[in-house]
Amino acid sequence: MASPQAAAIDRLFDSFVAALAANPQMAIEELRDLLEQCGDLARDPGGVDYLETDANGTPCLWAVPKGCREDRVLLALHGGGCVTGSRFSHRKVFAHIAKAVGCRTLIVDYDRAPEKQHPSQVNEGVKVYEWLLGQGIKPAHIATVGDSAGGNLCTTVVLGIRDKNLPLPAAVMPLSPWYDMEATAGTFVTNAKVDRLISREMSLNMSQLFLGAASPQDPLANPLYADLKGYPPTYIQVGGFEAILDDSLRFAERAKAAGVDCRCEVFPEMQHVFQFMAGRAPEADDAIQKLAAWVKPKLGIA
Repeated sequence: MASPQAAAIDRLFDSFVAALAANPQMAIEELRDLLEQCGDLARDPGGVDYLETDANGTPCLWAVPKGCREDRVLLALHGGGCVTGSRFSHRKVFAHIAKAVGCRTLIVDYDRAPEKQHPSQVNEGVKVYEWLLGQGIKPAHIATVGDSAGGNLCTTVVLGIRDKNLPLPAAVMPLSPWYDMEATAGTFVTNAKVDRLISREMSLNMSQLFLGAASPQDPLANPLYADLKGYPPTYIQVGGFEAILDDSLRFAERAKAAGVDCRCEVFPEMQHVFQFMAGRAPEADDAIQKLAAWVKPKLGIA
C-alpha cells in the first residue's frame, strides 16, 4: 500500500487536471508555469551546489554534491512533454539522484516545443554529450537519466550518439518514460481510473506539439521502433498506476530481445514520475537508492 506521504503527488496532479478542465484553451506559457510546480514536491537534498553553465550553446545546471566524484557525470534530461519543464523544475529531483550516486549531474535546459520541434531536442542532447567529452569526461563515466519526455530523450539521445558514431555512455536510466507517440498503450484503458494525470488525449496532444511534421514512428522520437542491438545497459523505473506503463514494458521486452541488459522495475500504486517526491515519500527515496546502487558500478564508483 502506498505511504500517506505519496498522496502529495495525487493532490498536485488533481490540481493540474482541475486547472486544465477550467481552462481548456490554456496558453503554453501558463501551462509551463503550472507544471513548474512539480519541482515543489521534492525537499532540497542539502549538500549540493548548483552552478549555471553553457554547454555548446545550451544553458545547463550542474548539481554538484559535496565531496562527489567530479570525473563521473549523469546527463539529465527533464520531462514535461518536451513542451514544459526546465532545469529549475527538475533541479531538486536530479540533485537527489546525484547525491545518492556520488557524482555530478548536468541538467540540460533544451529548447522546447512547439517553438523547436523534433529532432531539435535529440540533436541538442547529442551536442551537450559532445561538450562533456570535450571537457575530458570519458564515455564510460557518463550515464543518461530523464523522466517522462526526458525519459524518452535520455533514451533517444543515446541513439543519436550512436548515429554519429560516437562512443556510447555507460548506462541509461529512464524514469516513467514516454515513448509511444501514437498512444497505443493498453494501460491507457486498464489504468484509466488510477492514473491521476495522463490520458490518451493528453499524450496525443503533447506528441503533436513535439513532433510537428515528423513521423510518430521515427525511432529518434519513438524508440519502440529503434534497433536496440548494442544499446547500453538500461534500468527503467515506472509507476504501477501509470497510463503509459506499457511504454516501459514494451521497450524493455524489445531491448531484452535485442540482447540489451535491461531491467524494468514497476513500483506498485505509484504515479507518473513519483520520484518527484524525493526527500518526502519513502517510495521516491527507495527508487533513487535503487538507481544509485545499479549505476554506481557501471560508472566505476565504489
